[in-house]
Amino acid sequence: MTATAQQDVVDLLLEQHNRIKELLAAVRNGQGAAKRDAFADLVRLLAVHESAEEQVVHPRVRKAAADGADRIVQARLDEEHEAKQVLSRLYDLGVDHPDFDGQFHPFAEAVLAHATHEETDEFPRLRETLPPERLRRMAGAVKAAESLAPTRPHPMAGESRAGNLLAGPPMAIFDRARDRMREWRQANPDH
Repeated sequence: MTATAQQDVVDLLLEQHNRIKELLAAVRNGQGAAKRDAFADLVRLLAVHESAEEQVVHPRVRKAAADGADRIVQARLDEEHEAKQVLSRLYDLGVDHPDFDGQFHPFAEAVLAHATHEETDEFPRLRETLPPERLRRMAGAVKAAESLAPTRPHPMAGESRAGNLLAGPPMAIFDRARDRMREWRQANPDH
């Protein structure tokens, strides 16, 4: 990991993409509690990651790289919208449902393709158009956005910066309270 003070937004997002890839593999190959835990971690990471990208990264790509950037960013937002829909359905199904794996595998492939598109279409544009100090500040902005982001997909909230800023914090509070209750129930199954 790059030292936090020196880490830029692209490095941060690439690290997260690598963690997402690890979790996708853990869900694909896991069973029982290990699979449930990996899926819970994946849901949380994807939710906060995409929310932060929608608030910080995509608007900056549009602004920094005008030539074709709207088309590139809109394609990523469309992919994120579809991923939220599917992830929400998978979350509702649960990893023990007989249909989970059949729906998870194409979802995982779509997430991997999405990450590749960002890494080849958006991230180079950021590095080409923004100075290193700005990229480092953006990493801080992504971390701040993630700290206020919902921990579950909320497809009805949309993928806009304004939608995330308006709806994100109240949903995040609800999601985090629900996460704590689930953790407590898992730690105290007799109560």
